[in-house]
Amino acid sequence: MVPEGATRSDATEGSEPDGSRRIGVDVGGTFTDVALAVDGRLVTAKVPTTDDQSVGVIRGIREACGRAGIEPESIDEFAHAMTVSVNALLERAGARTALVTTEGFRDVLEIGRQDRPALYDLDAEKPEPLVPRDLRFEIDERATPEGVLRPVDPEDAADLAGTLRERGIESVAICLLHAYADPENERVLARTLREELDVPVSTSHEVLAEFREYERTATTVVDAYVRPAIDDYVGRLVERAREIGLPTPRIMRANGGTAAPETVRNRAVATTLSGPAAGVVGAAATVDSGSDGSGDDEDDSVPTDDVDPRSGLITFDMGGTSSDVSLVRDGEVERTTDSAIDGHPIRTPMVDVHTVGAGGGSIAWVDAGGALRVGPRSAGATPGPACYGRGGAEPTVTDANVVLGYIGPNASLGGEVDLDADAAREVMADLAESAGLEGPMEAARGVHRVANATMTRAIRTVTVERGHDPRTFSLVAFGGAGPMHATALADDLGVDRVVVPRSGGVLSAFGLLAADETYDAARTVGTKLDGADPGSLEAVYGELEEVVLADASAGARTERAADCRYVGQSFELTVPVDEPVDPAAITERFHEAHERAHGYALPETIEIVTLRATATVPGETPGLRHEGGGDPRIGTRAVRFPDAGRCETDVYDRSRLAPGASISGPSILERGESTTVLPPGWGGEILADGALVATHEGVDER
Repeated sequence: MVPEGATRSDATEGSEPDGSRRIGVDVGGTFTDVALAVDGRLVTAKVPTTDDQSVGVIRGIREACGRAGIEPESIDEFAHAMTVSVNALLERAGARTALVTTEGFRDVLEIGRQDRPALYDLDAEKPEPLVPRDLRFEIDERATPEGVLRPVDPEDAADLAGTLRERGIESVAICLLHAYADPENERVLARTLREELDVPVSTSHEVLAEFREYERTATTVVDAYVRPAIDDYVGRLVERAREIGLPTPRIMRANGGTAAPETVRNRAVATTLSGPAAGVVGAAATVDSGSDGSGDDEDDSVPTDDVDPRSGLITFDMGGTSSDVSLVRDGEVERTTDSAIDGHPIRTPMVDVHTVGAGGGSIAWVDAGGALRVGPRSAGATPGPACYGRGGAEPTVTDANVVLGYIGPNASLGGEVDLDADAAREVMADLAESAGLEGPMEAARGVHRVANATMTRAIRTVTVERGHDPRTFSLVAFGGAGPMHATALADDLGVDRVVVPRSGGVLSAFGLLAADETYDAARTVGTKLDGADPGSLEAVYGELEEVVLADASAGARTERAADCRYVGQSFELTVPVDEPVDPAAITERFHEAHERAHGYALPETIEIVTLRATATVPGETPGLRHEGGGDPRIGTRAVRFPDAGRCETDVYDRSRLAPGASISGPSILERGESTTVLPPGWGGEILADGALVATHEGVDER
């Protein structure tokens, strides 16, 4: 039974705590998403991503402002997430980069580590280095962890500058041996190259002042490789924003926090995976804020209990080109300092996101053995899936969802793309012929199952393979396609609760509104804890805090952490550190962390490896309240479900479902930016902030 109530699909009633007008814009591979918090409403927009991403960003902002009835110049805060750095890496479209290393260490970038991505594959190949060997240069210098032994000769540095100029270098990465401990030689070399060359210069002691030479080199190279593209894009974005009266944008970084444009332009590597990071932050903020999303629990007619995260949340973001999964445990977003994109290691603080090439635009194909495959190649925004009617001629996951009936034939994605259902059926028919299947419906079912299997494996990677039982988590689904696939994934994983935030189709954009402003710094010290001088550690922390506070806005708070390990181990665990430094407290926390992570602790000497400092200016999640209303039922249509076959299914306008409304499957809940599928056996309830909590019918939500 569905109670009545009313509101437009892009307006959620409520009260913005500080009365400010804030906008978040996330650029995806297919669509650019906008979330605007204004006067107690959340106004959303979704426009196609453009080749110059800043053009689509401004278009989306104008669209959202038009819907809200305001002018862009009235906006107080602007936050942005982008894919520029990731695209440059995946497409190998970064700058012509030179790498300068200590004499004798030219090939560290190519040698890498001994581990292989496929242990028993004798033909496995590592990706080509971002800097080819003929653009890797050596300089005569030497340092140890104790200091510089042989300084850089200024004449050698000047000669190198001339060589780089002749080679047409567009960016330079400098990674000298042990520069994390004593960066003097890097500083001297960088100063000369910056004076002589009109190109950006990235130094390892500024990008990653940590030991492990390969990871430090690879990360510095990535920073240099994408830096010109980031500098160019952010510069254009700031200028376009200024032209229409917007404030200077804050840019989301991989650590889940925003930073000023100049900080991002100088640390480009930190922008990798900024969009997925924003989505995880949005998911955590939506669920953590409680089911009513407003903090006002006086209305007993609607649910007011928090959405019980049990062991935590599995965040599932399915967009146009990929799916991103992550975990939130104990209310905290899971973070890491070790990641890789397209085989290139990146060691920088980031939200721990696992990505697979299965999105709405992922192309379905038949391999040499006759097996149906999905992705990782994507149709992107141009030409897009066949059903977009823009010239796409290859079958995609979105085309399969149209054929199955999950997406209606008259749907208009984001108000921007009118679907061509006949084109979707045609490409599915062609796929069926290639795969030996019985027509377009069977091909669509196959594409749906294969895509779901890929995404299920991704979720198992961040849960089962790390010792977590997914059945004790709630699945938070968002992105343009996530809510369509969420219950199928939950069935495969044994998860009995799915949460679809009201702004699920643009949750990464919404996450930008809730994100903290965050700055990180780290330095390797490498000392045994039982013999460490707390005063020396305090001095290092003081320097790190000075670095992070220099960029942060007023009111920032600092936090300390340390990477520790038992002597002889080759991996570290990060634990919080008090002020002043208390070795006994660090010891106790490390033993606890080791036992929690690995099931045991040892009475062994602990080594404190790297010190970390973070400055944070807390963000504020918009307090928005949903009202709903009117007749939400749009009609019915035939939908093909994996286990139930063809069902005549109720279709609802989700924006009209009032708080407290209960929906039983099979049902389809439509919004402009996303569609939610409830198959038979599932039911859902609308919470006070418009979020949908779906459970297996008969399962107690509490």
